[in-house]
Amino acid sequence: MERIYIFKPFERFWHWSQALLVIFMMLTGFEVHGSYTLFGYGLAVEYHAQAAWLLIGLWLLAIFWHFTTGEWKQYIPTMDKAEAMFFYYISGIFQEAPHPFRQSTLRKHNPLQRIAYLFVKLMINPLLWGTGLLYMYYNSWGEWGLSWLPLQWIALLHTIGAFLMLLFFVLHIYLATAGHTALSHIKAMVTGWEELD
Repeated sequence: MERIYIFKPFERFWHWSQALLVIFMMLTGFEVHGSYTLFGYGLAVEYHAQAAWLLIGLWLLAIFWHFTTGEWKQYIPTMDKAEAMFFYYISGIFQEAPHPFRQSTLRKHNPLQRIAYLFVKLMINPLLWGTGLLYMYYNSWGEWGLSWLPLQWIALLHTIGAFLMLLFFVLHIYLATAGHTALSHIKAMVTGWEELD
């Protein structure tokens, strides 16, 4: 095994803070939709809005950090080894095949991770931001000339965004356990050090 330093302190802070906020927002959001009762409707709405502002602030800070450090390049899609990664994920991983991608500090994410993370950053996050903010400021739509917007469409789009985030979250957790041990990738996101064959 070789150890290489992959994840910087800010990346780890951002990752775990984002994870906690997303989990909390899923809990409160699905309660607002009436899926269960945990905090009570009123508190769930209030907590959801407060967590939303924290998450938006965190995302803006992360965008700033990615652009000032050049880490945004880690998300540029590439097809190099994309097919190999696809077949690894659907069959090779179950046959203990060698991993087709080797991480480095300059290439932290394999081609499918890059596409998935870029999709989250450019599609799911803006969908959640936009519809969530419209939802929060529904009473101002008339002043903004948006009273023609159907609220149920905004609610539906926000819910679709939430389910897309939930799907990403579940797949992310599953693939995080697909290292040489079940916790090796998770350990790397705690310590910064990844162990490679």
